[in-house]
Amino acid sequence: MKPEHPCREAANGPLTKQGIAARLAQDIPPGSFVNLGIGQPILVADHLPEDSGVVLHTENGMLHMGPAAGGAEADPELINAGKAPVTELPGAAYFHHADSFAMIRGGHLDICVMGAFQVSTAGDLANWDTGEPGAIPAVGGAMDLAIGAKRVFVMMTLFTKSGAPKLVPRCSYPLTGAGCVDRVYSDFAVLDLTPRGVRVHETFGTTVGELAERLGLPLLGPA
Repeated sequence: MKPEHPCREAANGPLTKQGIAARLAQDIPPGSFVNLGIGQPILVADHLPEDSGVVLHTENGMLHMGPAAGGAEADPELINAGKAPVTELPGAAYFHHADSFAMIRGGHLDICVMGAFQVSTAGDLANWDTGEPGAIPAVGGAMDLAIGAKRVFVMMTLFTKSGAPKLVPRCSYPLTGAGCVDRVYSDFAVLDLTPRGVRVHETFGTTVGELAERLGLPLLGPA
């Protein structure tokens, strides 16, 4: 398959995890209420401008979470849902776990950002169990977030360590949510999951055609 849409970032290499987080942070509107999932998504907090007005929510019961804490700044009692030390911003509030999930289920979060084992072209999300021997299933609040947030962003590498695509026609792992993912931020591309198919919003170090060939999927070029 020949490249049909050379994208504006094609001359650059794939993004690092920090690069993906920085790119994703650019798309969070000021003043949004956002939940960052454990793992890679928490890196987004480090790339939000101080004056963004974005309020970060954690399902263990905190609003206005700040960037990750380290060294003497780390407080073992101030952690996010992944038990990683975090900072608090002015106006931070704490609340019961049940209230936290009421916020999620009540549709009060504008965006959630989650990692994924697989995302299907229909927007299905699989991120809690690979079913592999020794793997520990860990759903946490992901199922609630997948259907409770107004928009779902996924942050992930686009291929496994063995090179298998993580964007697939149909998920082989158990689903977290069906048809819930709006956009995927990855090392090679930003991809919108639309009713017409997967539309490439932006690429990094590749082209739409090269990416389509490697994924084995039809891709729509940038609008």
